[in-house]
Amino acid sequence: MLLKHILPALVALFLLLPGCAPKIKIFASQATEPLKEYVVDGKGQGKIALIHLRGFLTTQPNQGMLRSQPSPVQELVNALKLAEADDEVGGVVVAIDSPGGTATASDVLYHELLDFKTRTGKKVVAAMFDVAASGGYYAALPADWILAHPTTITGSVGVVFMRPKLNGLMDKVGVDVEVSKSGADKDMGSPFRPTTPEEEALFQGIIDDLAGRFYELVMANRKLTEENMATVKTARVFTANQAKAIGLIDQIGYVQDAFAKARELAGLEEDAKVVTYRRDLYPDDNPYNTLDSAEPFRPTLLGLDARYVMPPSAGFCYVWVRGVTQ
Repeated sequence: MLLKHILPALVALFLLLPGCAPKIKIFASQATEPLKEYVVDGKGQGKIALIHLRGFLTTQPNQGMLRSQPSPVQELVNALKLAEADDEVGGVVVAIDSPGGTATASDVLYHELLDFKTRTGKKVVAAMFDVAASGGYYAALPADWILAHPTTITGSVGVVFMRPKLNGLMDKVGVDVEVSKSGADKDMGSPFRPTTPEEEALFQGIIDDLAGRFYELVMANRKLTEENMATVKTARVFTANQAKAIGLIDQIGYVQDAFAKARELAGLEEDAKVVTYRRDLYPDDNPYNTLDSAEPFRPTLLGLDARYVMPPSAGFCYVWVRGVTQ
């Protein structure tokens, strides 16, 4: 009985002893640690920087149960700054695994990658993994070369604005909401009443405007035929083979093929190093390690992260939601 009480105390004492306690981060934010360079492939001269872009694309930090992580936009910009400051880095491979996100976050990512290329002259290769759809594809557009994994899903070039409607439920339970407003359209999109035809037209105008920007960037960067662009405008998704046939990507392959292309474009030797930027050291590291860029645990509803239905802030999204037409 005495041992039952002493053992936990001894464990706690061990963890508190200087020099004996392992470095444990429970409540501390990983964002407080600086990014450091780690080699994940190659041994030759020169470097290619590998940057992961994953999950729902937003400018807001990811809030987990125990810690926060920088937003995908912040992390990509941080990594680009390190790649720009290193004269040995001749190019960047952006590994994308994302169904998209908010329209603004997607556009900022596009701008930052394009500006990085213009400012530094360094080459950018986009490597798509499971999904690089909608805003995920938007972010790939500035790349000098776009490669998709053989099983990648991409496309979904379009805009979606989803809003829940509670008025039917409120009618059933006998609840109402009173609204005082300064203009007729101040509460457009309210979940507490049906959308009027006039409001629907206003929403469609915004969607068409944002979609038009997406189409222009696709045409400017991919030079599709009118027929292929018409297919892309349906906002459907494509397999890697379909995307290559229509002109959305340049190559089907694996991340090692993306490294080889980046080395070629940058004029580096075949075994030039591939480096990545992390906040922690991982034993036996390799290019598939995405722990530093992983999103915190989030409870889901029916297996779907709520942000894919209701973004963290009100707005229009370049995002692919399964079962929803964008």
